[in-house]
Amino acid sequence: MELFYSSDIHDGIVRLDPEESGHCVRVLRHRAGDEISVIDGTGPLYRCRLTGDNPRGAVAEIVETLPAFGAHPYRLTLAVCPTKNIDRYEWFVEKATEIGVDAIAPVIGDHSERKVLRTDRLERLVLSAAKQSLKGSIPRILPPQSVRELIAGSGPETLRLIAYCDESLPQRTGIVEALADCRERDITVLIGPEGDFSPAEVAAALEAGFVPVHLGPSRLRTETAALTAVQAVYLSCI
Repeated sequence: MELFYSSDIHDGIVRLDPEESGHCVRVLRHRAGDEISVIDGTGPLYRCRLTGDNPRGAVAEIVETLPAFGAHPYRLTLAVCPTKNIDRYEWFVEKATEIGVDAIAPVIGDHSERKVLRTDRLERLVLSAAKQSLKGSIPRILPPQSVRELIAGSGPETLRLIAYCDESLPQRTGIVEALADCRERDITVLIGPEGDFSPAEVAAALEAGFVPVHLGPSRLRTETAALTAVQAVYLSCI
């Protein structure tokens, strides 16, 4: 199945932007009368029939709407400190989208080596990955914030987990055990930078109600830990 994206859907009519139109008409050689599938990033899949095959502005009419296309039974925010090597962070963002995540929150920790992050490329990556993995919802890329701001802004109704390495800090439970009752819940998982969270950040998270977890006996890179957490939520909550 080929998925196209449009932010211009009104009154049963879908208009593709020049990039999507060019891919649809020039590359895939669709013509008026062909059926195509379109997402708007909010969840549904629109089965459409092309009525105009202009390669700079294709137009289609909606034939059928399928709600919650490719959805998962949880709402996951993954708060992850950007890595020094940005390619590693982009890899994690792409793969997390393919597995199933609802929002990615870049957070800056006390030990973070990367303090600045542009999100425009990440937004393009999640769009491409959502289309490739057949999902109607495109994860939100939240504005970068500090670890403490993320902690302060999280509500007690959310299942909040923090994964850290320092064994001298409060005892951690396995993430799968912490996810024993996760279906239909809002979940936030907080993953630190290469140098781990500072003790003060961990203390702030625990005071706010975060559950300390570990991801197994191996010491993982930030992006590997983040992806392991996504997979744990996916397999525990589906």
